[in-house]
Amino acid sequence: MTSSRSLLLAAAAWSGLSGVAAAQTAPSPAQDDEATLADVVVTGAPFGVTDRASLLAVDVLDEEDLAVAPAATLGDLVNGLPGVRSTNFAPGASRPVIRGLSGPRVQVLTNGLGMIDASSVSPDHQVAVDPAEARRIEIVRGPSTLVFGGSAIGGVVNIIDDRIPTERAEGGVDGHVSAQASTVDDGRGFGAHTKFNAGPLVLTLDGYTHEAEDYAVPVYPESQRLLDEEGETAGPERTVENTFVELNQIGGGVSWIGSRGYIGVSAKHTDTTYGVPGHEHEHEHEDHDHEHEEGGVSIGLQQTRWDLRGELEFDSGPFSSARLSGGWADYHHTEFEGGEVGTQFFSEGAEGRFELIQRERAGWQGVLGAQVLQRDFDAVGDEAYVPQTEISEQGIYTVQRYDRGSLGAEGGLRFDKRKLDSVAGERDFSNVSASAGVFVRPSQPLFLGLSLARNERAPSEVELFANGPHVATGAFEVGDIDLDSEVATSLEATMHYASGPVEFDLHAYAANYDGFIDLRPTGAEDPDSHLPVFAYVQTGAEFRGFEAEAEYAVWESGGRELNARLAADLVKADTDLGPAARIPPWSLTAGLDWTSRRFDAGLEVRHVGEQDRTADFERPTDAYTLVSLKGAVRPFADTDVTLFAEASNLTDEEAREHASFQKDIAPLPGRNFRAGVTYRF
Repeated sequence: MTSSRSLLLAAAAWSGLSGVAAAQTAPSPAQDDEATLADVVVTGAPFGVTDRASLLAVDVLDEEDLAVAPAATLGDLVNGLPGVRSTNFAPGASRPVIRGLSGPRVQVLTNGLGMIDASSVSPDHQVAVDPAEARRIEIVRGPSTLVFGGSAIGGVVNIIDDRIPTERAEGGVDGHVSAQASTVDDGRGFGAHTKFNAGPLVLTLDGYTHEAEDYAVPVYPESQRLLDEEGETAGPERTVENTFVELNQIGGGVSWIGSRGYIGVSAKHTDTTYGVPGHEHEHEHEDHDHEHEEGGVSIGLQQTRWDLRGELEFDSGPFSSARLSGGWADYHHTEFEGGEVGTQFFSEGAEGRFELIQRERAGWQGVLGAQVLQRDFDAVGDEAYVPQTEISEQGIYTVQRYDRGSLGAEGGLRFDKRKLDSVAGERDFSNVSASAGVFVRPSQPLFLGLSLARNERAPSEVELFANGPHVATGAFEVGDIDLDSEVATSLEATMHYASGPVEFDLHAYAANYDGFIDLRPTGAEDPDSHLPVFAYVQTGAEFRGFEAEAEYAVWESGGRELNARLAADLVKADTDLGPAARIPPWSLTAGLDWTSRRFDAGLEVRHVGEQDRTADFERPTDAYTLVSLKGAVRPFADTDVTLFAEASNLTDEEAREHASFQKDIAPLPGRNFRAGVTYRF
């Protein structure tokens, strides 16, 4: 605890002396014209690159998208984007799955810093953030994100908020208020954010609350495959028990904004309680009825977090700006079994990042950076299958880009040291990751790129030290303290095309893993928990796939547009021990969107294929098709009020997310009607 606070205090002292910190930058002058037509993405390229000129596979949820988004956990919110799915463990706990990878291989960040929670330890642990606080969410797919180290070997989801302001409030005060309700779970959500000027200071205050009951499904929750194995028949139930959510979050920040930069600090407190379906599920086969132990398992989560960020711009010299960011968090969650306290998890730590942004010269841009992390993890109780562990990490990196218009190149290099000190043992890792890519523009609308990356990821505390029953995964997990770093070598081809009414984006990739860390059955059974024993082992693995998006402007006139869109993705993953587990099947999404000044509407049809390439102890899932309608109206000409509504899963289809440990007991929600209002001022 002392070392964690010392890191943050050191970061604060340095920032106070130099007036620097992490923030988004404007595009370089050479990018200005393109930036007016495309999003500038800062995740993975801190100097800012437009999405139409990026070798990284990026999707962005902007302020307009988030204003009418459902009140959902992060994994469920981004689920359905190309190459992205959800662990879908429960409405209170779902984490992103990117290109078939999840857990410690996918970094979830807030303003470029780690969450310092326990969400990567187990799929039933919630990410300690409410997406409602985001001003923007950037999703980067693939391993070429050297800025964030080996833990981002699968990809990054970066939640960017405005809690530490970088600009003054328009008209002295601005913000938004929103409210919504949903039928499938009797859900209710409310949020508010305001920013106001006070002399040279700019202050923010925000709060969000979300409540939902157990959600309804179109079929009996247990899959037919599971019922057949148990020799049972479906009952009349049409809700997934113990899937309630109660979330409350409050935060605020203050910035001093000057002519050459800013410095700010923020705080937030998250308090949430959610049910965990199936955690204590027991079957009584008599009369084919299902009975649950009295009182399901729920998780009560609390996190207090402080952040500091700033930036100082230089008038001359090799660097255009310097930035530093620091975050400290104290996380604690308790698993309640009925009304009794069960296992508790604790995570306290600090992370800091310092970056020098190179001045753009003749098409050359770059960043030099350093990152430090100190985190203490502990678990107490019957399911404390991972021992107390102290984790420290230091990394230095650079990303460079040369863009002369018709052709260019991009590369990066990172060196990491990671130490894990546990009561079960101690391990040190030194990893080197690198990437290199080239791109050409044969014509103004067309961008073609090819990139090669080699990334090393140190094993997590779970993979090294686990030794105990893990009910969330239905296994007695055994780690291996002798695991080596996981090495991924990937090749990715990129194509962007935008001309007239047509936009197209394609990413095709192949990744070979040396020492892929996999959780595999041993064939034994733990005599106490009666769970099958699974052990972490290393094997070779190959991941192949693509993501494609296309949009066509069918009609456009006077600010009114009708657009058709199509998206598809596919990932195939094999290891030397057989197919990788919980790999999502292919998907195809088609949509038709109408936009205008006063009224928006959309129709979407999403088909997800069956998945029958399964690992041991894994059941297949069937294909499904989801149909959704949405609309939004702005009824007043002089105020920014938006009324929105959505009908999802209109056909009340049975749908099971293959990437989920819970797919055979918790299908996706059934038909749902959601409506709300947003007011911006």
